[in-house]
Parts: sequence; structure tokens; C-alpha cells
Amino acid sequence: MAPILKFALFSALGIGTMLTFLSTHWLMAWVGLEIATLAILPLMAQHHHPRASEATTKYLLIQACATGMLMFATAFNAWMEMGWNITEIKNAYAITLAMTALAMKLGLAPFHFWLPEIMQGLDLLTGLILATWQKLAPFALLIQISQTASPYLLTTIGLASTALAAWGGLNQTQLRKILAYSSTAHLGWLIIVIQFSPGLALVALGIYITMTMAAFLTLMETSSTKISTLSTSWSKNPLMMVTMILILLSLAGLPPSTGFTIKWYVLEEMTKQDMALPASIIVMTALISLYFYVRLCYFSIITLFPSTTKVKMSWRQKNKQDKITLATVTTMALVLLPMIPFIMALMHFYN
Repeated sequence: MAPILKFALFSALGIGTMLTFLSTHWLMAWVGLEIATLAILPLMAQHHHPRASEATTKYLLIQACATGMLMFATAFNAWMEMGWNITEIKNAYAITLAMTALAMKLGLAPFHFWLPEIMQGLDLLTGLILATWQKLAPFALLIQISQTASPYLLTTIGLASTALAAWGGLNQTQLRKILAYSSTAHLGWLIIVIQFSPGLALVALGIYITMTMAAFLTLMETSSTKISTLSTSWSKNPLMMVTMILILLSLAGLPPSTGFTIKWYVLEEMTKQDMALPASIIVMTALISLYFYVRLCYFSIITLFPSTTKVKMSWRQKNKQDKITLATVTTMALVLLPMIPFIMALMHFYN
């Protein structure tokens, strides 16, 4: 792909997302979502591979279906309530349908099955964009309507996302699918807390994006897409593999890594809201997720992944150019925990 075309597509991605951020009218928010969706399609299909073409087609159909549902919900609300403002959606049926559409766009359960299959057909850079940047615009709309949505609906979607994503990631050997299920599980934690503390949800979203960026950039550095490839990457870059293990433990939420912050604050907020049973369920699903993260760690540094074919061991490290971004996001994904109370205090101060 020509550099000027790639620059134009990335610019369109940014413009579409920012347009959704700045919109107060549902029509302009819809335009921003469509611009971001259409901009990423050429990036997904740029390798002209049958699996990439299949993933692009599936993504287009899923996003078109979700956008159609969102437009129908907002039009129905405008017909009943005489208003197109995003924060003025009040009709119960319209809110439920809009929440369903945004859950489909974000890859939340029970509409998450498209995300691992599409992620598997993409290269790591496009998968990184799909797992991080493409979540921002729907999440911005979700924050604005979450205060009028049913708490039971949000809690159910959150618990289902964490449980089904943890269950789905157990037997996966493809790293992109594992990170897709990880995305669904982390967003499930955010959906539960968004109704009580939108500021905390924003901080948790930032932490999730940082950890996911660190994981994807590390996989790009080691050129790993499967567990079998990851288990032999120690021969090329042992230090990078140690970093990858720490990032996986941060995604699992083990202290004292940055990823522990999400689960710590979400459980604290759920305790304040007297949600003992949902908190217990979500902790149990986190233990299931911990299994496949530790499984990756085990096959990465302790033993080799079982394989029936001979795997060629590479002892020469490939020279990658961009190290600053990788070093920055990796550091933030691992050692940002002491700064989180300060960030939360600042958010409460400005609110």
C-alpha cells in the first residue's frame, strides 16, 4: 500500500473517531462511526489474502448490522421523545436496542464471537488498531447513555463477557484469538463499573489500551502469531520474552503490575454498591482467564509447545526500527500502578 494512501486512511480513522467524540447529535455520531469503519476496511484487506478478505467482509457486515440497529434505536427514540441529542435517549426500548448495538460494535458478549475470527485474519498492526482505537468511539457513546440504561442489563453484559471470554480462551493456540478474548473480558469489567463511575471506566480503558498495545508490539517485535512460535522466540530475544511474560501477567491482573489496578478499583466500586454476588462471579471468571495467561507464560519460558513437526530454531534477532513506542507502553503496562491513585485523585478534583 502506498504511504500516502496509508496516511489518508489513518487520518480518516482519527477524524471519524474524533467526530464521534465531539458529537452531541446522533446523526453526526453515526457519521463518525461510519468514517472510522470504512477507513479500516482497506487496511484489513491490504494483504490480498483469502483470510484477510474474509475477515474484512465479516467485519463490514457486523458493523453495518450494529450501525443499522443503532440508527433504528435513535430514530425510534426521536419519534417517541422528540429529541436527537445523545444524552436525551430516554425510551426503554431504544436504550436497550442502542446498548445491544454498541455491545456488538465493541465485541461484548453475547455478540463477541465475530471478534476472534476477524482478528485471526488480520496482521498484528491492524489487529492492534481493531483491539484499541476502534473501541474508543463506541465506548464514548456508551458512557453517555450508560446513566439511563438498566443497571441489570449492564451487569449482565459485563458478567457474560468476562465468563464467556474466559471460557473461549482456554483451548486457543493462536495469540491473536487469545488477545481478542482478552479484549472482551477486559471490556466486561469496564461495562460493569461504567454505570457507577464513568471516570474510573475511562482510566481502566486507558490501562487496557496500554497493556494491549504492549502485548501486540511485543508480538510484532518477535514476529509471533502462535504459541508454538512464541515458545521458540526466546532464542531470538530472551529479554523481550521476559518482558512479554510480565505483560501477560499484567493482563491477568496480578499485583504489582498495572493490570491489577482495573480489578482492584472495579471490585472496590462493586463492594460499595453492595454487589457481593456479581463481584464473586467476576473474580471467579478472572481466575479462569488467569489460566490461559499462565499457560502462555509456561510455554514461553519453561517448556516448548508440543508440536508434531520440526520447528526451525532461529538464533538471529531481526532488527526492528521503532523501539521508543514499545519501551514506553511496556513500562506503562508494568509499573504504572503507583501513579494510579494520583490519577484518580486528579480526576475527582476536576470533576
